[in-house]
Order: sequence, then structure tokens, then C-alpha cells
Amino acid sequence: MGEAEFVRFDPLLPEAGAQAMLRLCERFGRYGTYAEEAIADDFGGGLAQRHDAAINFVRTGGRFGRRESVARLAARTNYFRETYAYDRPVVSGIEPFLYHEGFSLAARKIFGRPLVEPNIVYANLLVPGQELAVHTDVPEFRGISRKTDPQWLIVAMHHSRLFEGWRIPIATGVAWFGNPRGGEFVFYPEGSSKPPVALPVRHNTAILLDTDSIFHGVDRVREASAALPDLRPGVELVHAGEGRWRLERDGAVLAHYAWDDLRFSISWKAYCFADEAERRVVHEHSDDLGRDQVLETLVGDLRRRGRIGAARPADPELALAIIDEYIQYPPPASEPQASEVRAPAGKAAQPPRSEPKASEVRAPAGGRARR
Repeated sequence: MGEAEFVRFDPLLPEAGAQAMLRLCERFGRYGTYAEEAIADDFGGGLAQRHDAAINFVRTGGRFGRRESVARLAARTNYFRETYAYDRPVVSGIEPFLYHEGFSLAARKIFGRPLVEPNIVYANLLVPGQELAVHTDVPEFRGISRKTDPQWLIVAMHHSRLFEGWRIPIATGVAWFGNPRGGEFVFYPEGSSKPPVALPVRHNTAILLDTDSIFHGVDRVREASAALPDLRPGVELVHAGEGRWRLERDGAVLAHYAWDDLRFSISWKAYCFADEAERRVVHEHSDDLGRDQVLETLVGDLRRRGRIGAARPADPELALAIIDEYIQYPPPASEPQASEVRAPAGKAAQPPRSEPKASEVRAPAGGRARR
């Protein structure tokens, strides 16, 4: 999708605020796996919500083309997630992060839209040996959202560029707290065909960008001597007190961890509007898309591209054709490329002069934090 702008924060919060985020994570206490999210509806034959990212990870072995069994790859990407805010705070203490002024300012800068409406905050936790497959996030369109429609379909809609008139731009801030071993944030600001940036995860730093458009992922969190447990749905990551964590399933303890073993991030998402009129169109649903309109448009485009014939394929076949045609993932590399950007030890990662449109900001010392 071409060159993309991003903004980095170092530090994001006063240190007391950063420590408060760690305590909030502990207080929330119990985190289920991302695989607990429901399978998509009947369209597509019941594909997983992010079938696109999952099948790409299995086909390629991830960013470095590692070859393992499907079960092992699934465990590596079945990380832990819970929501801290959705339209409003879900857990007390998240308000400073939800309403972080620096995130809102950066969102206005990147999207060129003055009205920024914070909406969602969620936490991701990865244990040693886990990684996050390269992907783009689930966007939103008027009338089409992850609450009602398959996530892989919404991602394909954005990559097709056929529905941009209905797209609701969403800014995403990703912040890190704690000191994990590994787990670099990898993103492709120059597009999927160009080398990525591998950003080391440092305590109380953040980045804001358009994750709906920019491919990104998480490199593997450094493994300890113990093997990665069987992280199937139903496993929970539970705070055990005094900075200790454990994996549980059906009352059995599978593993124990300290804070430094875990990779903890908090993501912030906000709608970005050009003006009040645009915001009213969204909230009043006066010009929404419908599923039938979306599919008719995609089928017509696939025919023009010569990907399908005159007869519309059965839904499962059509779903796979949509994914394969429109979502073009970055190719894997056998090892980190020389052109990747990594921060020197002990310093904040600074994009080089050759990077596209990179900006640096610092959060106001007393600024309110948001997701």
C-alpha cells in the first residue's frame, strides 16, 4: 500500500504511569488465548476469523521460514489477549492510557483528520517461544465490522481498495511495558515487498501507525530451556502474585513464568474523522455497506481479473479466492536482512535517514495515557 508514516514515543508515560500499567495487568489477572475468538459465520465454510494470517504462517513458516508441525506453529501464535476498554473503560485505571493526548496528536498527524475518537484498548501477552504472525489488523467499514462479519473478509476488502469510500480510518498505538527477551515488533513501512523494520521492545515505549494497512508482526520471544507447552484453546495465563505467572488448563498448571519471561503490550485504537459530518454518517449509519453489496463487488472484480468464471463459485471456494487474490503477504526471509533496523543496546531505536517519513515525538510529561 505504499510508503507509510509512523510516530514513536520514548518514553510514553511518566514511570509511575508505566508501573501502573504493569499493576493493572496483574490486577486483571487472567488471560485467555486469542484462539478463543469465535469462528467466522457460515460464509466461507466456517473459516477461522483470521484464516488469511494463519494459512500464510503455516505455508511459509513465519517471517524466517521455520519449518515445524502445524500443531507447533499454532501453539506459537496462540497468544493471550483480553480487552481493557471497548467504547468505554472495562477495567479501572486504564483511563490515562485510553485518553493519551500524545496518541491523539499523532493520529491527527498521520491520518490528516482532526477528530480522533478513542475506542478500544486491549492487552497482548506472549510467553517464551511464541510469536505473532505477520498480518494487517482488521479494519472497519460503515456497515461492516468484526462484530458482524468474518475478519478475513474485512481485511481482504481493505487490501482490494474497492471500498475506501466506506472505510473508517483507525489509528493504532502499540505500547510495551516490562523487559522481555526478544519479541521485536516488526513492520513494513515501505510495503510488503521491501525490507521490514525490526523494533526492539523497550519498557515504556510505543509506536503509532496504520496497522490496518501496514504489515506487522512479533518476532519470537526467546525460549527458555523448557519446551513450549501445548497452548490449545482453553489454556489461561494467570497472575500468581509477587510478579509470578502460570499457565493453567482445567485446573492443571502447565508452566511457571516471571515478568521478564513475558512480552506484554497494550494496543490503543481510535476512529479518525475528517469532520462532524463524516462522524454523523458513521454513527447514524446513513450510508452503510451490506454483505451482499460487498460480495457482488468482489465477485465482479475477480471476474474482471480473470480469477473466476461467469458462474459464482460456492462460498468456501469463493472465500479462498478472495483471500488469495487480495491479501499479498511479505515473503519470508531465511534470516534477518542486513537492511533491517535494530536499535543499539541501551538506546531507543531511531529510524535511519533513508526510512520513509519517520517522525519522533515525546509524550507530554503529565499527559494522559490512552490505548
